[in-house]
Amino acid sequence: MLAQEVAKKYSTALFNIVNEKGLIDEAFEQFEELDKLINSDASLLQFLLAPHILDQNKITLLRDVFTQRLNPLFLEFLLVLISKHRIGFLHEIIEEFRWRVANARGMLVAKVTTAIPLNDADRASLIAKLASRTGKSIELEEKVDSAILGGMIVILGDQIIDGSVKHGLALLKEDLMKLSVN
Repeated sequence: MLAQEVAKKYSTALFNIVNEKGLIDEAFEQFEELDKLINSDASLLQFLLAPHILDQNKITLLRDVFTQRLNPLFLEFLLVLISKHRIGFLHEIIEEFRWRVANARGMLVAKVTTAIPLNDADRASLIAKLASRTGKSIELEEKVDSAILGGMIVILGDQIIDGSVKHGLALLKEDLMKLSVN
């Protein structure tokens, strides 16, 4: 819950600033690269999260590494995250920022979990249904998880549509447990 609140707060601030300055595309690209870097090599984030390392040393490292790579505004944003002890939420902030940018572009990202990979026809049908429902173009992030047994789970913004077999069985079990047998 804290991660979502922090991500919303900081991504909103970042989005508002870059939108005002006309830097949405640049911010999107640079934070995408930063997210890839952090996901591919955890040592940077581990260093930035280390409680025994002074914030000033973390700030110095960020300045040394990113001064030539990031827009100064974006670097300052990272430094604020260090000083506010929120750098551990960087991935979540970037995810929320992605959502805000997509929404501003008239797109929504739908996270879809299925038991088996979607075929092209099912993918196209799902995109069409979600686009019709929201009035926006849809981009799918697909994940396969056999634990849901069948069906799908769709996360669209703050809405969860759980059409998984596992969820259906859980509801059925709940209903059966409510029945009294005489």
